[in-house]
Amino acid sequence: MILDVSIERSVDITDSRKILCLVEDNIVKGFTSSLVFANLYYIKRKLIGHDKAINYLKDLKILLNIINVSSSAVENALNSTFNDFEDAIQYFSALENDIDYIITRNVKDYIKLQIPILTPTEFCKNN
Repeated sequence: MILDVSIERSVDITDSRKILCLVEDNIVKGFTSSLVFANLYYIKRKLIGHDKAINYLKDLKILLNIINVSSSAVENALNSTFNDFEDAIQYFSALENDIDYIITRNVKDYIKLQIPILTPTEFCKNN
């Protein structure tokens, strides 16, 4: 969701933008992992260069709370049945930090566990 808005992917990002507006207006708290920040820097740097990518991330950091990726989250991801290792890291990092939802367009790669996995549209319908 954050990546879609950040690079303005050609998918419909209307609901993702709405969620970020809810975060900006302090209606909901937004969290992301340090892994997403690293991935986002890598992609943005290629598109707009180092300095602009860093400035973008500085602004995003004001908006979102960043949770760490712990050694135990990586260990749990390595031993999980997730098909996508990065999604497993995201899931176990969220679980360790008592995150209420994971919002992603990529729900198919998440197995049903303890945290609800919602698309941006599903989240917007309920909030």
